[in-house]
Amino acid sequence: MSIKTQEALVLNKHRCGSMRYSALSFILLLMLLCSHSGLTQVEPKAVVKVSPDQRVFRGETVTLTCDIQRAGDIQWRYSWFKDGNAFYPNTTTTTAEISFTADVYKGAEYSCRGERSDSQRSDTSAAVTLTVSDSYRAALIVTPDSPVFTGERVILKCVIESYSNCRYEWYKDTDSVMLQTSERYTVNRDTLTISGATESDAGQFWCRGQRDERPNSSQSSSAVYLSVKDLPRSTLTVTPDSPVFTGERVTLKCVIETHSDWRYEWYKGTNNSVISQSSDRYTVNRDTLSIKGLNESDQDQYWCRGQRDERPKSSQESNQINLIINDLKPKPELTSDPAGAALTGNTVTLICRMNPATGWDFYWYKHTLNSETKTQTNSYRVKIDSVSDGGQYWCRAGRGKPVYYTQYSDALWVNVTVSAKAVVTVRPDERVFRGETVTLRCDIKWGGDTEWTYRWETQGRNNQYTNSVRRISTQELNIISVEDFHSGKYTCTGQMGTQSSQRSDAVTLTVSAEAQAAVRVSPQPWLTEGDSVTLICEVTGSSTGWTFSWFRDDDRLSDSSRGAGGSYTLSPAALQHTGVYTCRAERGRPAYYTKNSNTQPLWITDGDVILESSVDPVIEGHTLTLHCLQRSTNSPILRADFYKDGSLVQHQTTGEMNTTTVSKSHEGFYYCKTERGQSLHSWISVRVSRSGQISVFKILSSLLAACMFLLATVVLLFKCCRARGKTSV
Repeated sequence: MSIKTQEALVLNKHRCGSMRYSALSFILLLMLLCSHSGLTQVEPKAVVKVSPDQRVFRGETVTLTCDIQRAGDIQWRYSWFKDGNAFYPNTTTTTAEISFTADVYKGAEYSCRGERSDSQRSDTSAAVTLTVSDSYRAALIVTPDSPVFTGERVILKCVIESYSNCRYEWYKDTDSVMLQTSERYTVNRDTLTISGATESDAGQFWCRGQRDERPNSSQSSSAVYLSVKDLPRSTLTVTPDSPVFTGERVTLKCVIETHSDWRYEWYKGTNNSVISQSSDRYTVNRDTLSIKGLNESDQDQYWCRGQRDERPKSSQESNQINLIINDLKPKPELTSDPAGAALTGNTVTLICRMNPATGWDFYWYKHTLNSETKTQTNSYRVKIDSVSDGGQYWCRAGRGKPVYYTQYSDALWVNVTVSAKAVVTVRPDERVFRGETVTLRCDIKWGGDTEWTYRWETQGRNNQYTNSVRRISTQELNIISVEDFHSGKYTCTGQMGTQSSQRSDAVTLTVSAEAQAAVRVSPQPWLTEGDSVTLICEVTGSSTGWTFSWFRDDDRLSDSSRGAGGSYTLSPAALQHTGVYTCRAERGRPAYYTKNSNTQPLWITDGDVILESSVDPVIEGHTLTLHCLQRSTNSPILRADFYKDGSLVQHQTTGEMNTTTVSKSHEGFYYCKTERGQSLHSWISVRVSRSGQISVFKILSSLLAACMFLLATVVLLFKCCRARGKTSV
């Protein structure tokens, strides 16, 4: 086959394919035209129907129906629109009807549209306008105005102006229970009557109307709160209080708490007889009823009530007062406090007891009934200054105008005794030392001590302690370990019931520093065997209550009891009594001890030679003179040797040894030796003088000042040198 033949075959093949495709397109176009020619379908039309009407009243139920014409039997779904927008919550429903309660927010234009299950839609309906109007309103009127008073008649009227032929419904507090005619409520169409209001009628009332035609129901009236108050309270008082007595005058007063312009009604007895006008014995003056010259016929029950022209027209009935009348004139009882004997300086209270006790003035009489003292209370205080204030007393009572007097009381005899005076004693002494135990005791020589309580006072320097003393009521005031602030004046007073003793004289308690014992010898410390000598121990500044202990060479003497009186006697003296003696005092429980006394040597010899010192102890820097004497003649032995601590110090022909400017090194045991014999060893002590101590202090002070001056000078020179060096640089 030639090339041209092949090209022709290919060209014919393409032409045949193009023709085949064109024929297919033509056939499809014809089919489409056939399906629409003469068979065009019209979309279903939706219409909104409103029930009961397009004009409704608030509260009515509105039903909208979406009616789709030519809907066929296919299931539709409905879309709802309010003012062109989707209407929630009824955007899409499967039923043709929707219902809702009309209110002002539901007034609008409503439309709908249907859609079939095969997706075919209807047209959107024309909008239907729904108009919502207020229903007719009920108004509630209450007569009289609230608050009302118990017992009043109340009328509530329900007023509906726009419509007639209404049925009226009444409600209280809750809308679930409609009021009906009952024992106390009367319902007559538009009127509710409450007869005799009580507190239980208080509450909120409201009403509404119902009718057969539209609108079927009115709006509920505004709730009216009915407040129910008690009638004003009446109170009846009587002066004087019942029981009263024949011949007295009584006044009854009717008091009404609130409102004014009352007319008062008075009633007597159980038959409610009215006392309307004054008579010889009865006087009516508005709110007051007075009865004079009481007698038994006036004994009865009384009460009152108020009336007025405006609301509230009446008060409550008052309380009833039962007026009791006694025909026997009363007699008071007179007593005293304290009963029995009264002490001078105190007060006796007289008490005049009456039954009944209120409303009386009291009249008091002393010694005779010729003069009286009037009080408004039934007690009278009598100041007992002297025995002459004792004697007979009377009382009587009176009340009302004119005064109605009771009988006189029986006479009361008031016995007066001169008050005893308290006495303060101090153990161990009024002058004590810091750390001692002190007891102050208050004694009253009148009656037993157990009958009294005690009041202590002090004028010390410590306010806290002073206040604590005032709280002590025991007979004894104990101070353990006394201190300086306990110093001061102390007094006490006894109290027996309401009676007091006379205050004691003040006792001054003086607290000193630690006690110091001092010992002295009589007649002299140099003795010969057989002589008698007495050592005397005293406490500086105090002499009461001490017992003493004696020591020789620091050993307590077994027979110290001989020194209980403050003295220790050696008679006859023996050689073994030679030594250095000291003493110490004690007193109180627990025992308080003084400091040990100064030392007192005793020298007892069997010969006629004694050594005598001019002074002991000797002060440092002073002169010491020792004499070697003959005891029998008390004259110096001219030739004598003087020894110190066993070593010969001086040989003298004058019988005396002088040491000038004594120092501490001269302290020791001295004795003298003569042809007649040897004296006892005597201890000579040396003490540092105060002037020496002061001199040393002055020297040290001067040295310290000089050192400070030198130190300051060195510091100044150093600073000057440094400053000069910096300047040169």
